[in-house]
Amino acid sequence: MIERVGAMVEMACPGSAITEIVPRSGGQLSSVFEVRRDAAEPVIVKVYEPEWAWKQAKEVHVYRLMATELDGSIPRVIHAEPASETNAFTVLTKLDGVPLSETEPPDWRSIYEQLGGLLARIHRIPQPAYGYLTDQVLDPLPTNDEYMRRQFTKKLAEFDQLGGDPVLRAEISRYVESHAGLFLENEKPVLCHNDFHEGNVLVDPESWQVHGFIDVENAIAADPLMDLAKTECYSIWGNADKLAGLVEGYGELPVGWRVRTTLYRLYHSLELWDWFKQTGTFDPLDSIANDMATIVR
Repeated sequence: MIERVGAMVEMACPGSAITEIVPRSGGQLSSVFEVRRDAAEPVIVKVYEPEWAWKQAKEVHVYRLMATELDGSIPRVIHAEPASETNAFTVLTKLDGVPLSETEPPDWRSIYEQLGGLLARIHRIPQPAYGYLTDQVLDPLPTNDEYMRRQFTKKLAEFDQLGGDPVLRAEISRYVESHAGLFLENEKPVLCHNDFHEGNVLVDPESWQVHGFIDVENAIAADPLMDLAKTECYSIWGNADKLAGLVEGYGELPVGWRVRTTLYRLYHSLELWDWFKQTGTFDPLDSIANDMATIVR
């Protein structure tokens, strides 16, 4: 694979004098490499497994949607090669910094103020309908109410099929129905990162400036509060300083935002439970189920 990555960079950036190719943390969908070059900035290469090649078009589309509003805070797409005789791959500029998840800032509130500001900038990018993004909105719906009802129905059905607790399932269903009026409070879909947690945020551990973020593979067109709820669900874990910083950095929020983000946290937890169970990651399941139970009871 290392030799193939070198050839990919040569195709995207002819004449590159490659000095080192370093595997980076990737995932089930793609392998990620940092390619260091003599007298040139390093680049990032993402190589997609064949069954996930369609994710490449999504990543390119979303980064380009963000390019004007978030220039300097996201990677720039240098080259995207679709699957042919080899795996699909994308070459991106490399953002400076280390993942926030690997650091311990002296002041979490100031860090999260910066994160809130970044989320607010993402949410300035309107979308034509609600739904999952690829290089377009798939199965678009005109209202947040229709979209969120569809999503909860789908994830609760998966919860059933995967052997989730039927009592908890019924409680979640009742809670969603009794709070579904909150879905109507959002009328304009925007671009949502939908995975804005500390592992995807890059910071300078000396100045504690946030350089930007990566990984847009989960992006959706939705209520912007979906993003705040997911950050709280995945990274804040009850830390009052983090939450206060996020809210302050984000700016004005709608009346009643707290109860709506709680409903969305329930959705994110349900979706995560289903994903972990499907992929055979069993250790976190009880904790996630307890989080959902705390919300609905």
